[in-house]
Amino acid sequence: MYRYILVGLLALLAGVAEAQRVTGTVYEQPSADTEKTPLIGASVFWAGTTLGTSTDASGQFSIPRSAQSNKLVFSFVGYVNDTISIGAESEVEAILRSEQTLNEVVVQGNATTVDRLNPIQTEIITTRALAKAACCNLSESFETNASVSVSYADAVTGAKQIQMLGLNGTYIQTNVENIPTIRGLATTFGLNYVPGTWVQSIDIGKGAGSVVNGYESMTGQINVELQKPDSREKLYFNTYVNNFGRAEVNLNLAHQLNDKWSTGFLSHASTLRNRVDNNGDGFLDLPLYTQFNGMNRWKYQSERMMAQFGVKGLHESRLGGQTNFQPEMRGTYRSYGYGSDVNRFEVFSKVAKLFPEKPYKGLGLIMNASMHDSRSYFGFTNYDGVQKTLYSNLVYQSIIGNTNHSFKTGASYMLDDYNEKYRDTTLARTESVPGAFFEYTYNNLDKFVVVAGSRVDFHNLFGTQVTPRLHLKYSLNPNTTLRASAGKGFRVSNPLAEYYGNLVSSRAVVFREQIRPEVSWNYGASLTQEFDLGGMDGNFIVDYYRTDFQNQLVADFEHPGFAYFYNLQDKAFANSFQAEVNLTPIKRFELKLAYRLFDVKQTMGEPYGEQVLLPRMMISRDRVLFNAGYALPYDKWKFDLTVQWNGKRRIPNLDPGYDHTTYENMPTDIAPAFYNVNAQVTRTFPKWDIYLGGENLNNFRQMNPIIGANDPFGQRFDAGMAWGPVVGRTIYVGIRYKIIR
Repeated sequence: MYRYILVGLLALLAGVAEAQRVTGTVYEQPSADTEKTPLIGASVFWAGTTLGTSTDASGQFSIPRSAQSNKLVFSFVGYVNDTISIGAESEVEAILRSEQTLNEVVVQGNATTVDRLNPIQTEIITTRALAKAACCNLSESFETNASVSVSYADAVTGAKQIQMLGLNGTYIQTNVENIPTIRGLATTFGLNYVPGTWVQSIDIGKGAGSVVNGYESMTGQINVELQKPDSREKLYFNTYVNNFGRAEVNLNLAHQLNDKWSTGFLSHASTLRNRVDNNGDGFLDLPLYTQFNGMNRWKYQSERMMAQFGVKGLHESRLGGQTNFQPEMRGTYRSYGYGSDVNRFEVFSKVAKLFPEKPYKGLGLIMNASMHDSRSYFGFTNYDGVQKTLYSNLVYQSIIGNTNHSFKTGASYMLDDYNEKYRDTTLARTESVPGAFFEYTYNNLDKFVVVAGSRVDFHNLFGTQVTPRLHLKYSLNPNTTLRASAGKGFRVSNPLAEYYGNLVSSRAVVFREQIRPEVSWNYGASLTQEFDLGGMDGNFIVDYYRTDFQNQLVADFEHPGFAYFYNLQDKAFANSFQAEVNLTPIKRFELKLAYRLFDVKQTMGEPYGEQVLLPRMMISRDRVLFNAGYALPYDKWKFDLTVQWNGKRRIPNLDPGYDHTTYENMPTDIAPAFYNVNAQVTRTFPKWDIYLGGENLNNFRQMNPIIGANDPFGQRFDAGMAWGPVVGRTIYVGIRYKIIR
């Protein structure tokens, strides 16, 4: 009963998440008798601080609120500066007028930026970066990002997984507008459930996250901001089709009802009905699927209050397996089939009490309730899961004496009710986790920033959990910034959902013991250096992070015929090093070159009473990314090229001739290194764009990604050992159309 009373009380209070950023559009209007047009590359910053950003190709910007200033300055060379005092509003518009007539003034805004003020190493992917690729959904939004890599989880289901700092996406806290979203049973296909056209920006933070957002961040946090109801684009329409027959349509609507109320509608529909088997193994390279996805939200904005509420709904069906499989063959030996039906429903609200005379102060509440229902089968095996979740987060922020000392404090509550059934085994649990947190920030003129926080959570199944975290930022000079962080993470794993693709096999799933929560410590440091070489702007970023596990779920697929799950027996760690250079050699020409090195190991051997430290499978030691983008004046034509080199990785040795009875001196198989080449050309018109692109243009494919494909009901069948692209070259074309209010 206490949980309902708590939630009821919290619902009477307010939430700050949306109010912590200011978004808007900067226009140019050379004279009073000319039309205003979006201004690209305009500088936007808080007066008297180093916190700033620039407008993108649509003239849009997004900037965190500052505790030191409420005056937002807009500037552009050749134009008169404009300053706006920001109170309660979170969406603003600025119009700059030229000091003199200029023949051509175009400065390209960067596709990705580093949040200068944030002590957490945070990269912001803007709408410009998202437009460099098709970005049909969130899993396809990281193609040009060096920190996050995406791959198929298996060769049948079409599920995708991400990696960051040497570990998979389950260790990254992935939020949508600060609401934990891709977690639990949604881990399997959750990246596919966020359409790219819905995304306004993506924040990627490395290392331990803020205690305000919870205890599940272990190697990083990703927060996705969606298009807002008061967006300047009152209509956005997108269509896409590729050579395999995948087609989709997206429609975003935003309507300003009056000066306080606005509403928005985001919709998505996509399908693939063409049976593709390019490698001739008798299995579909991609599952047939249909997805419908919609969201309606309302926003109220006044001087002292901001409120949002809305609903989301999703239905997706998938069908895969052998090329001749039909649903009526299910349960027979005539053909091997895979099927999945997912229904997901969410309701959410955000309420914020604003203090326009004290912009550093806020009180707010975020609430979300969701139901995720998944029904799947793999040949003769059924796997059904239902997850019901209730989340609330109450946040109060203010200062201590002056704006050099600020704090955030509050309370949260997470309720997860899981009910899974795999074959004849039922896995059910209810997690009820009330918690409280406090985070202190010392800010000395944005030059030296310390954020120290801790939270305590009372888990009904696993006891009290204390999560401390510390972040430091020091600016040696205006162009050089050092960051460091350390913190603890805690999460409860969901083995079947997280290793869903490995269920497409003849393996027997064996839980060797009761699985305990995963606990880790993450430490890291980074250096950001901005430079100007003979008029060429750029930056250099180097970082190193280490994750040490006190306990980790060991998913052991080293032996044919078995999928063992057990707790860590000794040690496990992940080391990540990355160096990245971003350069603008000439106007409208951007270059990115990055190198990433992973050293990831895990102790294995529990099934035979051994403790052997082995490199974790399916993780490339090395990765190189190169991206080049060029745009003609006013973005009439845009050209983008991305080349990724993925190094070798360890994969299990599944030779049936080897006696798998020991982990000592176990033979190792190594998957080869390979390249991926992606490119896109976009032609831009005043209201619409047409784009043509290709992925995996070098047509690299993993040979025989399915083991035992000729005998899917035999003992060696395994579709979960995919380490490279399953399908070949993909060519796509699309159209974007928008109407600006």
